[in-house]
Amino acid sequence: MTRVVVTGIGLVTPLGCGSETNWNNLISGKSGARKISKFDPTNFKCKVACEVPQGENIQGAFNAYEWIEKKEIKKIDEFIKFALAAGKEAFDHSDIKNIEDPISYRSGCIIGSGMGGLPGIENTSIDFRHDKRVSPFFITGRIINMAAGYLSINYNLKGPSYSTVSACASSAHAIGESYRLIQHGQADLMMTGGSEATISPIGIEGFTACKALSIKNNESPEEASRPFDEERDGFVMGEGASILILESLEHAIARNAKILCEITGYGMSSDAYHYTLPEPSGDGAFRAMNNCLKDASILPSEIDYINAHGTSTPTGDQIEAIAIDRLFSDNKDDICVSSTKSQTGHLLGAAGAVEASYSILSLLNGKLPYNLNLNNELPSKKIHFIRDEPLDFKVKNILSNSFGFGGTNVSLVFTKYNA
Repeated sequence: MTRVVVTGIGLVTPLGCGSETNWNNLISGKSGARKISKFDPTNFKCKVACEVPQGENIQGAFNAYEWIEKKEIKKIDEFIKFALAAGKEAFDHSDIKNIEDPISYRSGCIIGSGMGGLPGIENTSIDFRHDKRVSPFFITGRIINMAAGYLSINYNLKGPSYSTVSACASSAHAIGESYRLIQHGQADLMMTGGSEATISPIGIEGFTACKALSIKNNESPEEASRPFDEERDGFVMGEGASILILESLEHAIARNAKILCEITGYGMSSDAYHYTLPEPSGDGAFRAMNNCLKDASILPSEIDYINAHGTSTPTGDQIEAIAIDRLFSDNKDDICVSSTKSQTGHLLGAAGAVEASYSILSLLNGKLPYNLNLNNELPSKKIHFIRDEPLDFKVKNILSNSFGFGGTNVSLVFTKYNA
């Protein structure tokens, strides 16, 4: 089957706007957690989130006017704005000048999001109660597939265009499905990834109500996201977007593209157990990872690092660790693991794409990010948790995990490109 490579990365996250800014802040151990500023959190149990930095005189800040036409900004929710900015960086990074017909017919876009335009839906609902008016752009600026729609229009992508919605696995599914389309000869180029912006009163209160968010570190926000630490009490809500450019190897070589890495594996499973809790034995996570390695035709011993799902929830982290121990039980050496959510918080439907980008940057730079706030790590048989400082490591294969409500599990393998 066709080999699939990555040629472009775009990032808008709580660590800043742009892949270079993100990498520098990631590897230096910066936390994106702060007291919520998008609304007054005084009367909320959870007062902490990882917001995309915005505003003047903030290094790496996101400014919508730099990426989007002024007339469009008020029409669309923030998740679409983040996707457009990350998409522009990815497109520029890939050094594609333009996509014209008939190449456009085999160029597509799949963008994942868990909740789409939640803040816009919330605000419109409140406004409607008072004046009974709804903007003509309410629907088109809020529905999940419009991130892919706007990007397809902007870049003349006339192949497959849709969105994947699978909670916190949404953008990992988007990348995996884009990989499959190219692998099976149905596309030559795909713009893919995810975007999310749900830091709003109803978003925070909703996840607090189902006991998912951290509420113990409101006075010390940077300590709130603590994946795999014994004192974890829930995740910190994050926001942002990450977009990748995927191409068939033949297409990338033909246009003399700079190849960042290769995608070699995509595995999925379902727990079929509970709508929020993972299956206690970790069998679903294990099968997703195992399916992914089989797809990549590699052994567990050939994986150098796992960018874990690791959200900082009491149950989820423990079960992921159990699954990793099982998968690597025959390994001579322990497997290096960290969760970059300790720095970005949990970007829900965009998390998988952001962590995919961080995995690729780790491959390129030969450094593995470390887990913040890991003072008392979970017991494990085969995991070497990276803590205190980044790890210099000659990396060939990275496994990235994404698991979501409803029991959906996705794993991806990114491999150092070898011609």
